[in-house]
Formats: sequence, C-alpha cells, structure tokens
Amino acid sequence: MEENENKSALSVNSGVEQPPIVNPNALSQIKRKKRKPLTLDGYVEGILAGNRTILSQAITLLESSLPEHSELAQQIIERCLPYSGKSVRLGITGVPGVGKSTFIEAIGGQITALGHELAVLAIDPSSERSKGSILGDKTRMETLCADPKAFIRPSPSSGSLGGVARKTRETIILCEAAGFDVIFIETVGVGQSETAVHSMVDFFLLLMLAGAGDELQGIKRGIMEMADLIAITKADGVNATKARSAKIEYQSALMLFPATESGWSPKVETCSSLDNAGIMNIWENIERYVALTQENGYFHNRRKDQARYWMIEAINSRLMRNFYNSSEVKVNLELLEQQVLDDKISSFAAANKLLSIYYNSGKH
Repeated sequence: MEENENKSALSVNSGVEQPPIVNPNALSQIKRKKRKPLTLDGYVEGILAGNRTILSQAITLLESSLPEHSELAQQIIERCLPYSGKSVRLGITGVPGVGKSTFIEAIGGQITALGHELAVLAIDPSSERSKGSILGDKTRMETLCADPKAFIRPSPSSGSLGGVARKTRETIILCEAAGFDVIFIETVGVGQSETAVHSMVDFFLLLMLAGAGDELQGIKRGIMEMADLIAITKADGVNATKARSAKIEYQSALMLFPATESGWSPKVETCSSLDNAGIMNIWENIERYVALTQENGYFHNRRKDQARYWMIEAINSRLMRNFYNSSEVKVNLELLEQQVLDDKISSFAAANKLLSIYYNSGKH
C-alpha cells in the first residue's frame, strides 16, 4: 500500500535547494544617495554653463504648481533674463498627421549641421479627464534626440489656452540663457494655441497637406494670415504633383491678403521630410526673413510688443487664480451657480456679486 502511494501521480518531489546569496550583506550595504537640492546660484550657473540636466530641472520647476517651486523658478528667470533674447524663435503648427515631428527632425538635423544649437519645445495635449499627457514627441525624433547640438523638451499643455504650455515663454528664456540660438515651438494642432504661439515667436511656419480639401476654402484665413511661410509637406512620390498644384493655389490665396507690417511677403514651399527635398530652402527663407526684419526694425519692435502682451497675460492669470482661490468666493460660488441654473439671478448679476465679495474680502 505504501509503495502504491509513493508511485501516485499526486506525489510531490522535493524541490531544488536555492543557492545562497553571493553576498548576504549586500542589501544592507546599499545606500541610496539623496540628490542634494540645487540652490538658486547652482541652477543659474548650471544653465549658463549649458548643463542640460540642470536646465531640465529648472523647466520642471517652472511647470510645477507648488508655490515654493514657482518662487524659485521666477528668481532663476530673473537671473537668466540678461543672457536671453539672442535666438531665433520659430512657431511650427499644422493639423495632426501633417508630419510636424518628422519635419522638425529633418530640418533640425540640417540646422545643427550648420553649427546652430537647437532647442525644441514640443507642447503635448493634456487629458481633460486624467490631466495626464503622453509626451511622446521624443520617440518620433530619434535621430535628433541623439544629436549633441539639439535639446528636445516635451511639456504638457496643462489645460492652458489651446494647448500652449503655461510656462513656454519662460522656458524660452532659460533655453536662450543655456546657449540655444534656434528655438522651435511645436503646437498640438490648428486651433486657439496658434494665437498664443504667434505672440511668442519671431517666425510662424504653417505646415499643410496637399489634397486635404482646404485649398478652395479661403483656407482657414485666420491661421494663414499669421503664417510667414506655408510648407506643403509629404511632397514625394505620387503626392509630388498634388503638392505643386497646392502650392500654386496657396500662393494665389496669399495674394488676396493685405501687406504685412514686417515688410515680408509670405512664401509657399513644398518639401519632403523623407528625402530632405526642399527642407534647406525653408531654412534659407527663415534666414532671409530674420535679416530683413532686423534691418527694418520690425524684429526688435515685435519682441517688445510680445513682452508687453505677456506682462498683461501674467497679470490676468494671477488675478484669476487669486479670485478662484479666495475662500469667500469658494463659499458663495456654488450657491450663486445654483441660483443662475434656477433662473433666480442672471449670469451677469451673479458675476458682479462674486466680484464684490472678492473685493470686499480685502485679500486681493
């Protein structure tokens, strides 16, 4: 009976004995090195020396919503401001699928080959539900990521106007102080973000697809009026003929627009990021634009106008944040909202009441 039990398929053989740890004390000897927090001087010195790790940490401070981080970030910006302003700032936009990341990698490689230091600030849309972002632009720019003269920083839009990251303009200042003389700002797509990006760049580049149905519509007049150059992408293979036709149609549309204040006549070019056809021609147009506007004074006057614009925007943003963070407003907001929904009070009257509550609180 005992022999039959031992031969049963249900019997369990003893396992192999585990070998001992090579060094039993290894775990206790491992000590995590805590990174010492950088001081204000440490951040500024690192940025001015072109240290990209410290530059990235400073940008993270800018994007943080913690008050202590915001205060330190503003101090860093003030110290870096005298070293900024010596770059060419380009805004690049286009509908999803137009090939923005591929185009940036193609033109970026040619720009760094000329000896320029390039920073790419890619704005990634944040989810309205989870508030998260994929931040996947780097994965589409593998070659440029490995370029020692290029720095790519994807940032979440954080729900700000049209997908433009709240601190993009301050990030530009830090990148310029770190020695980058060409800065790209890639937007999330055609929409309200273009207006904000246009107000922080020197040159606005619009990427378009041939045969997408826009050629005969006045073609999104608002966005086209902002463009200094329209590039028809993916002009290769069977698309080459369509791209040439689209170029003629866009050029005809641009002729209907009034003259620009810069004295520059917007151009239309075709390009292919796959075989680099027409890419260098686009960069040469950008250089000609910069030379023209610097000579006639428009370049520097526009920078001053932009600085004034963002000062007002910063004031508006701060006032709005203080208003909604007011404890008195928080207490009354829900109550007045419900009265508006119940048609007991108008929207304008409710707004006036909340503003009166805020101003009378004395905490503004």
